[in-house]
Amino acid sequence: MLTRKIINLFSALNFFLYKRSFKACGKKNRIYRILRIDGMRNIILENNIIIKDMAWLYVGKHAQLIIKSHCEIGHFFHLVSTEEIVIEESVLIADKVFISDGTHNFSNIEIPIREQGISPILKITIGSGSWIGENVSILGASIGKQCVIGSNAVVTHSIPDYSIAAGNPARVIKRYNFKMSTWQKVDSSGEFI
Repeated sequence: MLTRKIINLFSALNFFLYKRSFKACGKKNRIYRILRIDGMRNIILENNIIIKDMAWLYVGKHAQLIIKSHCEIGHFFHLVSTEEIVIEESVLIADKVFISDGTHNFSNIEIPIREQGISPILKITIGSGSWIGENVSILGASIGKQCVIGSNAVVTHSIPDYSIAAGNPARVIKRYNFKMSTWQKVDSSGEFI
């Protein structure tokens, strides 16, 4: 019990040190041992956000990251924003998740890839109430509201509201059927089976 209190005290102190560096920052946010934050002046945090240990947030010079209220982000989270990423209210993100709205350029084989820069793919929105499973990669694709993204999924195409997606590449395997009030399997075109 004492260890938990010490950890929470350190997270509150850590957050106090970071708070004024963000573009905007709400109340009751907890940031644990951050690995790295680049572009803090382009990050907006609303209220009651938890970011756990070893997160690395990179927000480019002309980019933006908005994390809305009541989100919880797991350990070893890695995010790259080259334009805009919005994480809406009450999103749960598990450990070791990667989200990026850009990709490394690699067209010139005479230059090392790390020296060719990063190009935007698409702006990303993670819809309210969604759950992103462990080890998920989201690359230039948005997630609808109240979605579940299964562990180890690689999301390269947007996922509609009220869907469950899994796999590499991720595909919708279930959608919520409001007429039946249940999650129901779908075929490859997204129609209920």
